[in-house]
Amino acid sequence: MNPQRRALLRAGSLAAALPLTAGAGSAASAALPPPLPAVPAGTTPETLASNQAYWQAVAAQYDTTDAIVQLDNAYWGSMARPVLRHYEQQLTMVNRDNAWYARMRFPADFEAARAAAARALGVGVDEIVLTRGATEALQVLIAGYNRLQPGDTVLYADIDYDNMITVTRWLQQRRGVQVVSIAIPEPFTYDNVVAAYVAAMDRHPKLTLMLLTHVNHRNGMVLPVAEISRLARARGIDVIVDTAHGFGQLDMTIPDLQADFAGINLHKWIGAPVGVGVAYIKRGRVADIDPYMGELRGEKAGEDIRTRVHTGTVNFAAYLSLPAALDLHAHIGMANKQARLRLLRNRWVEAARGIDGIEVLASGDPRLTSAIASFRLKGKTSVADSYALSKKLVQEHGIFAVPRDGLASGACVRVTPGIFTPESHLDRLVAALRKVARG
Repeated sequence: MNPQRRALLRAGSLAAALPLTAGAGSAASAALPPPLPAVPAGTTPETLASNQAYWQAVAAQYDTTDAIVQLDNAYWGSMARPVLRHYEQQLTMVNRDNAWYARMRFPADFEAARAAAARALGVGVDEIVLTRGATEALQVLIAGYNRLQPGDTVLYADIDYDNMITVTRWLQQRRGVQVVSIAIPEPFTYDNVVAAYVAAMDRHPKLTLMLLTHVNHRNGMVLPVAEISRLARARGIDVIVDTAHGFGQLDMTIPDLQADFAGINLHKWIGAPVGVGVAYIKRGRVADIDPYMGELRGEKAGEDIRTRVHTGTVNFAAYLSLPAALDLHAHIGMANKQARLRLLRNRWVEAARGIDGIEVLASGDPRLTSAIASFRLKGKTSVADSYALSKKLVQEHGIFAVPRDGLASGACVRVTPGIFTPESHLDRLVAALRKVARG
């Protein structure tokens, strides 16, 4: 090998010196926006939310099943057809070019996808690292948070995600801290939710870290994260925010959370391929999260957020398709998506409130409203009750909504429309609930 080629290798720049196989993909090759109707100038998101022609055109970009009324769109988000085509093309290319592409071009394409995610999130590229989902991101943040001392207190709530509760509890073994929990009041209001966290801060003077779930997966409540974060910061308490269900369905960016740490999912409400998430650490706070199992990358490893995650060999095509998903998301518009999802959620929630025998777990306060809401039969709060109710909806009414447990008030059945869900599907749910409530 000649000296010049050896120098290129040493610098990690061989890709710049050797051409890649013709036809190879790139993270910059995002799918073109779909043919959606033009939105008249001055149209508000709330007005557009009722525009059936527009949302039917959006829905036409998705392949959906006819086998069931699908009301569990919070598990992960279906890719739109343009994103799916892009993903398939990238998968074919990666499979064909194999290590030649993966070693020579993928690192740059991966960084391009990371930069696209940072722009959408409203943060610096140095403040995020791509992960396989919000779970991995939050595990890294919670387990790696190194400012805890034995005797400190860490807090979580009943609305938090099961796996995140598990990791938070594990801090008792890992860091020697006291781990405590609170139950969010039911029915919940903006003031009583904030008061519950303030009371916990008052009750635990050694409270150092709190887990906050932006939009919880059980009843869909939007937590007043920014206000709670500001109150915590004033007391020297850090928060780690789980916004797996927040970013992508709510009109917000990460700085709006007023938090220094967050875990984000991009395959739920953005519609990226399954296996894409983000860990956010505010600039200047990276040292407060341990490197992944001691991983080091040069002299400035302590400042490089990429040292906090080591996934290994990744799904190349999934990350290559992230910019396409973000482009489509931006084309529809975050505020427009939020307004449409809120309309769909309110369509069934408000009707179900008037059904005797049905208890709706949802607030009427728009500040606390997401696409997700839940219900149960009054007095039927056990896990078995909710599983039986979910099964009845499937078998007798062809409607799929999933049982959720973990709330202090009892188990429930969760309903989550997507932006492609027709209003008629929510009407079918309401009709089914009337029949179920009659017994």
